[in-house]
Amino acid sequence: MTVAPVRRLALLGGGFSTEDDGLLDDWVLGHARTDRPKVCFVPTASGDAPGYVEKFLAAYRSRACEPAVLSLFRRELDDGSLRTFLLSQDVVYVGGGNTANLLAVWRVHGVDRLLREAYDRGTLLCGISAGANCWAEASHTDSFGPLTHLSDGLGLLPGSVCPHYDSEPGRRSSYRAAVATGALAAGWALEDGVGALFTDGRPTEAVTRTPGARPYRVEPDGNGGTEERATPCRPLAAGT
Repeated sequence: MTVAPVRRLALLGGGFSTEDDGLLDDWVLGHARTDRPKVCFVPTASGDAPGYVEKFLAAYRSRACEPAVLSLFRRELDDGSLRTFLLSQDVVYVGGGNTANLLAVWRVHGVDRLLREAYDRGTLLCGISAGANCWAEASHTDSFGPLTHLSDGLGLLPGSVCPHYDSEPGRRSSYRAAVATGALAAGWALEDGVGALFTDGRPTEAVTRTPGARPYRVEPDGNGGTEERATPCRPLAAGT
């Protein structure tokens, strides 16, 4: 009997782009399906910013993995090669930037369909900021300037996502208001420094490198407001 691959994705509130300790990066690699995984960085949301790419390569070349980068603004792969490349990856790590632009570019190039296929085949999908927003049905974003909601995600994770819950002014109150009014479905809010793993759309692990930082489940309370529940986290330390 064929066993279906485990479908997993991770929402990140940090990593190589914001911290030097590498704790969340090591945590991500620890959930890859092989001991030396192929890890593809997708910097679409930043417009394939060269400095962002170099930061990823500097962080991951020293780890037990095979890092690669998918550039779409200077695309070199034809459709068949692009599919082969993405489906060969063990981890796809999506960087931050503009969520709306990210999704639009992916759809033009067919990357959205390929990532769904990779997910169904057991590739671990993860990302920070826009790279966390993109996996859900909807998200809380500043893609259009002011904070607002975007009901246009890939839908691999039910509900909505809000990054930078504790670090950007207005995030917490704006997200809770959107959930309270139904502009956004109930979902997950991430404080900086945390990681949340989902298996088949259900939360299965949460970790933090920052004391006190948590992911939160935010739902309507039935009285015009919201209920916010912190998720218990395992603290990360070097070697764990």
